[in-house]
Amino acid sequence: MNKKLWSSTMLVLTCSIALAGCSQRQGGTAAEKTAVPAPTADTGKSSSPAGTGDKTRITVYSTVNDKPIQEVYKQIASDFARENGKVDVDLQFPGTEYENILKVKMAANDLPDVFDTHGWAIIRYGKYLADLKDQPWASQLTNTIKDVVTDKSGKVHALVLSEAKDGLTYNADLLKKYNIEPPKTFDELMAAAEKLKTESKGEVTPFYFSGIDDWMIGQYFDYFATSLLISPKDNEAQNLLDKKFDWNKWKPLPDKFLEMQKKGYINKDVLTAKYSDLPQQFSQGKVAFTLQGPSFADEVHKIKADLKIGFMPVPSMVPGDAPNFSGGERYTMGAWKDGKHLDDAKKLIAYFAKPENMTKIANATKLPPGLKGVEAKHEFTEYYNKYADIRVFPYFDRVYLPNGMWDVMCKTGTALLAGNVDAKQYSDKMKQEVERLSNK
Repeated sequence: MNKKLWSSTMLVLTCSIALAGCSQRQGGTAAEKTAVPAPTADTGKSSSPAGTGDKTRITVYSTVNDKPIQEVYKQIASDFARENGKVDVDLQFPGTEYENILKVKMAANDLPDVFDTHGWAIIRYGKYLADLKDQPWASQLTNTIKDVVTDKSGKVHALVLSEAKDGLTYNADLLKKYNIEPPKTFDELMAAAEKLKTESKGEVTPFYFSGIDDWMIGQYFDYFATSLLISPKDNEAQNLLDKKFDWNKWKPLPDKFLEMQKKGYINKDVLTAKYSDLPQQFSQGKVAFTLQGPSFADEVHKIKADLKIGFMPVPSMVPGDAPNFSGGERYTMGAWKDGKHLDDAKKLIAYFAKPENMTKIANATKLPPGLKGVEAKHEFTEYYNKYADIRVFPYFDRVYLPNGMWDVMCKTGTALLAGNVDAKQYSDKMKQEVERLSNK
């Protein structure tokens, strides 16, 4: 290998590793890579990965980690193959390696026929994606997601199977027991935490975080950065975009996090705790609030099926402001513009966009569908209806921070709880890393 090619390869791998952190925004373990050739139309048996005869194979990559959702994808892909006898679907779930793999494939301009843009349809993947604005489903994109995947020229980059509306899940039975209404402000959230800790005599831990699965800690900073800096009427959005933000204004976030720890609102074993222990503790009524999306409920209900789990927006932090959701794309399907099977890729995406298939996905993910006219019915439907008018802001790190900062928030937040940095040093670290990564 010549020196120039070696340098290029190492650069791609280095960038891939730096970007890997932000894919694990939701809970759950990483899925294994899984090739899923769809059944052939006549026999129902799986064809070979390469296809047989004049069959076309469409490769599909997804960020879905949860097995029940994967099974829905497989079912829909198999149904598509039965109706399109000359097309096989090779469905892959790379798990936590997804971003690394896609980064390398972008560098080689050799992407899957269909792939999940997981929040980066325009910014990261835009130049690799076909325009889907002429597809029959494109006009049905919801008002809250249309602008997220449509650029200024009108190009539609992806079908949004599931919208993200991320907030806090909570043990509704616990809140009812202690006569607590879902908090609307951060101060109310802290008051609820104090009430839970005190009246339960320490049996209930208000919040659970993990220093090992440190994306949970990054979640706190990403959610509440929006409440502190973006959601209020007088906000710092433009200063952040213009790189004029005063990073001393970040300090209230680590200050509050440390306060939560010192007051006993966070699990004492936070540095050694694992995400995998959370469902058990939540089901036993030992944890009240989590910064998780509704899909977290499946893991809890495997342990205690009748537990009532609530869902709420992220509380406001600035007086006079209102709660918000963090969101945007969650699961999507975009088509590689240079793919050899672009027409078949578009057909597959249109098949997934059928209302009955979108309903299956919505019920499995417990997330709002990205198309209008799709009826979903699951345990969180009442909450999405209740909070239908709550504002949805894009994830803070996706808009206002350069690539690589998600990992900085996670690692530095863990160091904060470990006592290795203080709130001022955390803020200084953010400033330093934003400047460094912005100049790359």
